[in-house]
Amino acid sequence: MYDIRWIKDNVDVFDRAMEKRGVPSVSSEAINLYKKHVDLISELQSLQEKRNSLSKNIGIKKSNGDDVLDDMKTVTELKLSIATLQEDCNSIKNKIEKLLEIVPNIPSEDTPEGLDENNNEVIKENGIIPKFSFAPIPHDILGLNLGMMDFEKASEMSGARFVILKDKLALLERALSNFMLNIHTHKHGYTEISPPSLVRDNALYGTGQLPKFHEDLFQTSSGHWLIPTSEVPLTNIVANEIINKDSLPLRYTSLTSCFRSEAGSAGQDTKGMIRLHEFKKVELISIVKPSNSAEEHERMLLCAEEILKQLQLPYRVVILCTGDLGFSAAKTYDIEVWLPSQNQYREISSCSNCNAFQSKRMKARMRNSEKDIELVHTLNGSGVAVGRALLAILENYQNEDGSIDIPSVLQPFMNGLDKISINE
Repeated sequence: MYDIRWIKDNVDVFDRAMEKRGVPSVSSEAINLYKKHVDLISELQSLQEKRNSLSKNIGIKKSNGDDVLDDMKTVTELKLSIATLQEDCNSIKNKIEKLLEIVPNIPSEDTPEGLDENNNEVIKENGIIPKFSFAPIPHDILGLNLGMMDFEKASEMSGARFVILKDKLALLERALSNFMLNIHTHKHGYTEISPPSLVRDNALYGTGQLPKFHEDLFQTSSGHWLIPTSEVPLTNIVANEIINKDSLPLRYTSLTSCFRSEAGSAGQDTKGMIRLHEFKKVELISIVKPSNSAEEHERMLLCAEEILKQLQLPYRVVILCTGDLGFSAAKTYDIEVWLPSQNQYREISSCSNCNAFQSKRMKARMRNSEKDIELVHTLNGSGVAVGRALLAILENYQNEDGSIDIPSVLQPFMNGLDKISINE
């Protein structure tokens, strides 16, 4: 969350950043509240000093045998006024916090300016888009024809936007998960973490999902929340910590189920596995020194790209414009994989540099010296979404007879299987 004093001293920078974001600036409202808060604090301190002085004089008068009834009455009145002022101060402080906690991060200087996804910039393309001698079939039809993907039964037990994977497709999902984790731990040096899937409010507040995006989340009757991404528990490992600078960078990866209500997405990608309420994802998290975050962002992107390169899936990299950035991000790269049935690229990974936005909310800091402590920078990325990788393989590796070739790098994880066929 922003420091209101910083906004007051940098109002032009703040307003311009919100303009780039395409959101109304709250600087005027916040600064006016801050001024009221400062005035109340000054008045409160004045009354406290007066009360303390009178209390001291009462003690002196008592020792001299003087009458103190009027003074004691005044002290009582001052205490009531102080209590009222303190409530007013707390109320205004709370209003400032509520106002600022839903304000998004400031875009980085090298994030292109634009209103929405139409202004995102393609910066890289990789791989060869496959050419078929037949009309490519969507992944959900391929899975249904294989008898290994069941939306109907999943809907019967859980509702819309759930899927049951069976037999070799369940094995393919597990193979993809293990393949990704092996690459990120053995080749890229991430530490594997198995985190909780249920978190409290403070964890989601720290990474920026709460309070603004509560409608996108699932909450249990105990008050816990199902994680929308393992970015939440992984990043919160450093919440309220002061880390020695020599311990950085910290790099974590995990495979978890992710749960999203997809509020506001009615009618979008309702068929297939593009937008499910529950899906698996391999996450990448980096905690770094501020001076290293830009470099770490480029590294994280390459780590995610490596997965698609080894799977030989065609993809492109897009840098998001200011109007399409996520709430906590200062700069974001999206990786989009090619889907033949849609004849377009679709997002499979998003790698974001949040700078100090999350660490300020989480109080995650590093120690430079005995007296020098500063906020760390946090980064997160998909390494990659397992379900979308699976459907991309189904579509890009499909054959005319409905069978699916298995990418060579996955075959060791598939018990040597090189093809998934109907009625095999």
